[in-house]
Amino acid sequence: MRTRHTPLGANFLLLMVTSAALAAGGAAWLAGAPDVAHLCWAAGTVAAVVPSVAWILRALHQGHAGVDVIAVLALGGTLAVREFLAGALIALMLATGRTLEAAAQRRASHDLSSLLQHAPRSARLRTGSTVRTVPLADVRVDDSLVVGPGEVVPVNGRVTGRTALIDESVLTGESLPVERAVGQFVRSGAVNAGGAFDLLATATEQDSAYAEIVRLARQAGAESAPVVRLADRYAAWFVPLSLAVAALAWAVGGSATSAVAVLVVATPCPLLLAAPVAIVSGLSRAARRGVVVRDGGALESLGRARTLVLDKTGTLTSGRPRVVEVSAAPRHESAEVLRQAASLDQFSPHVLAQALVDEAHRRGLRLSLPADVHEDPGRGATGTVDGHRVRIGRTNIGPDSPTWVRAVDNQAVLDGATVVWVTADDHVTGAVLLRDPLRHDAPRTLRRLRAAGIGRLLMLTGDRAEPAREVAVVLGLDGVATEQSPADKVAAVRAERAHAVTVMVGDGVNDAPALAAADIGVAMGARGSTASSEAADVILTTDRVDRLADAMSIAVRARRIAVQSALGGMLMSLAAMVAAAFGLLPPAAGALLQEGIDVVVILNALRALLPDHATRPSLTPAAEDLVHRFAAEHDDLQEVVEAVRTAADLLSGASQEQALVAVQRVHRLLSDQLLPHEYAEEHQLYPALADTLGGPESTATMSRAHAEIERLAHRIATHLTLTDAEGRLRPENIQDLRACLYGLYSVLRLHFTQEEENYFSLAP
Repeated sequence: MRTRHTPLGANFLLLMVTSAALAAGGAAWLAGAPDVAHLCWAAGTVAAVVPSVAWILRALHQGHAGVDVIAVLALGGTLAVREFLAGALIALMLATGRTLEAAAQRRASHDLSSLLQHAPRSARLRTGSTVRTVPLADVRVDDSLVVGPGEVVPVNGRVTGRTALIDESVLTGESLPVERAVGQFVRSGAVNAGGAFDLLATATEQDSAYAEIVRLARQAGAESAPVVRLADRYAAWFVPLSLAVAALAWAVGGSATSAVAVLVVATPCPLLLAAPVAIVSGLSRAARRGVVVRDGGALESLGRARTLVLDKTGTLTSGRPRVVEVSAAPRHESAEVLRQAASLDQFSPHVLAQALVDEAHRRGLRLSLPADVHEDPGRGATGTVDGHRVRIGRTNIGPDSPTWVRAVDNQAVLDGATVVWVTADDHVTGAVLLRDPLRHDAPRTLRRLRAAGIGRLLMLTGDRAEPAREVAVVLGLDGVATEQSPADKVAAVRAERAHAVTVMVGDGVNDAPALAAADIGVAMGARGSTASSEAADVILTTDRVDRLADAMSIAVRARRIAVQSALGGMLMSLAAMVAAAFGLLPPAAGALLQEGIDVVVILNALRALLPDHATRPSLTPAAEDLVHRFAAEHDDLQEVVEAVRTAADLLSGASQEQALVAVQRVHRLLSDQLLPHEYAEEHQLYPALADTLGGPESTATMSRAHAEIERLAHRIATHLTLTDAEGRLRPENIQDLRACLYGLYSVLRLHFTQEEENYFSLAP
């Protein structure tokens, strides 16, 4: 999106000159020097005429004439009939409106400087047994290159020598590193997340992927259409009407003064002042919510948007892998499996290692200091933890693998998760499953966006189809496109723009071209790339996607207030025009009346500064504290949820003794941790949220889930009392007990997710 600019300094200077001229003239009039007063007012009028004519000529050159036409005619008319006070008032109004508009429409440059800074400028060229650094422009197809750890892949190429671990988040947005085996293709701009590897160049610098991203962003930005001011759109009918009334007054009454009076009261102060004031107020309100909007035109367009296109990773998902489940081998505890893995990985820079350590800290596990740590990039790490030789990473899985190992592997495939296997003293003790989870506030945000006027929600992602489609189903999106290149995203955004005002949301360098191509580009600026922020019109400075819904609501409300103010002011101006046409309102009095109308519409426009309580429920401090407390407890209760699933699995394949021990442990966890948590939610959290959410009925379905959890927990406890004389589970009860455990596992996962999305997302 591109807007036309007027330097703020020039407008501010004009505002100072016209203010000084009006004030000096007023002082001279009060001092009994009317000639000096008229001279000052005339000077202020002339000072506004010159730039006004330049604005008109520029507008005509761009193919349209805006509301400035009436102001210029009114200024010239007041000079012609010697109504200098009216001219000075109009000049002040005009200068004030232009200054406000310039302040509202300033924006940062889209020069993509950060994008260019990230681009590699040199490469390590291997010649025989020597490696030397050469300018990137000197690299040719079939050159042998070396890419060191942490370095950016300089050109497109194929991996040679050894497997490479590649971070392609810059290009695809996908946060998890991927392995590229010997012979596989790697694009420039990706980062080497493992050890050094050899690359056979298949393209030159100009023909590589990263250079194409830069070109796409520049091209998309250059093709974006300019924003037309709200005032100019209404001017299409208000200007001809005003001129017609003025001409009629002159023709019928024969008085040029009456015609000038019509132009004076027709001077579109509500358009020139009210709309910018409302938009500037909206910008200020958005900034308080952590949303930086580049200019007033972007906010206004955001209020008219009907299609929203989103990237997945970092936008709808957290953008960071997170532990979703820890599976332990028989006779091992999941907490110990995670503790050993995190202890070994706590000094590794790998993104998965950080996820393991974060999860261990969340669960309050005490990590040990590892010894003799050796990390093999792309394969895993090995070291000694508390006297045990621990290894984490990949493992070979075949038909002879234990049943639980094959079950975990299948689960990872079904869930689209990454598996980190944990081995202690040459025995596989467990596995950690990681995924890039959906943001808790994403479902509520999308519902609010639909309520604000968005009719079409699409997702464009460079990620694989399976996890992307799962996210689309959960969120109820209208469409999803997977494995999208930057060029694909630009094409999709352009196609949507042909049908409606389109917003694009993203956070990676790969999103920058699509952000520039959209009517409004929104960047997740808290953790997103600087390049995407520079290509965007709206930047979310906090890592919360619900701020996008806040921005949309603010934009819709600010635009509605601007339209109300403009239309209301113009209706009052039309009434004054009729009075002036009949000679009932001289120019000076008309100018003062117009200033009164200005005050009314500006006060109404300033309502955009106030919060709109209807758009977002607000929590009391006590309720917010409860939300944070129970959200933290959810993290602690993940061990209980995993234990329920583990016990159900053991009933299918393990010995009766192992299964019984697991079920007894589940019973203790349910009695000691889970059920007290659910009881406290029912009697403390839900009543505290009732007023915010609209009454007790709003939490009724969640209360029903509490009842189902308690019913299943009681049924599991009953099964433990129905053991045989030797304390073993009765064979005829196994099927029902297994169903109870799997049912409880499913209910808990769904219930936790619903609470996190609907309740916990209310508190920042």
